[in-house]
Amino acid sequence: MLCLFDLDGTLIDSEHGITACVRHALARLDVPAPAHEELRRWIGPPLRHSFAPLLDQDPERIEAAVDYYHERFNTLGWREHEIYPGIEALIERLLGAGHRLAVVTSKPHRHAAPIIAHLPFGDAFLRLYGPHPGSAHSEKASMIAEALADFDSDPADAVMIGDRHFDIDGAVANRVRGFGVLWGFGNREELEQAGASAIAATPDDLARLLLA
Repeated sequence: MLCLFDLDGTLIDSEHGITACVRHALARLDVPAPAHEELRRWIGPPLRHSFAPLLDQDPERIEAAVDYYHERFNTLGWREHEIYPGIEALIERLLGAGHRLAVVTSKPHRHAAPIIAHLPFGDAFLRLYGPHPGSAHSEKASMIAEALADFDSDPADAVMIGDRHFDIDGAVANRVRGFGVLWGFGNREELEQAGASAIAATPDDLARLLLA
């Protein structure tokens, strides 16, 4: 089976790095940062999508905010994450069962690559799919389609695993099963409404689903 994993909120808890970079960008533009709970919802969607309402949909200010975000992310933010407990063991079990693994993330490829390279199980992922840095869209659907083509995989023999509706939306668009996880930044209602095929509360639950 082809197992496609989201990155933020699924493999790693990147909350501190992402929210600190958002605050840095908004401070550079003299814009007050939203409350912490609101900032948690920024984890998953494309940055431009999240910055737009705070910056009056001004394209120039949005691009400046993205640049300031990456200013901090490139030096500090990419290292500010923790691997969720149980994930490393899950990856080992999937490899042992002969599954093929890849990452499909809303992070631009050039920002996700060093993170994955530094994970103790980073070599388990055969490919990494991330949107173009200039994209304002999630692109999960097109990246999943690209992965199916690259691996010559039937949609019925693939699964997309993630914590937000963007992951499930992309799966549904490709007739791929979407497995939601509850240890990230989404919630059960969001995942169910998006049409998740199954929802896992823990990595052990996810292992049971994937190895069934």
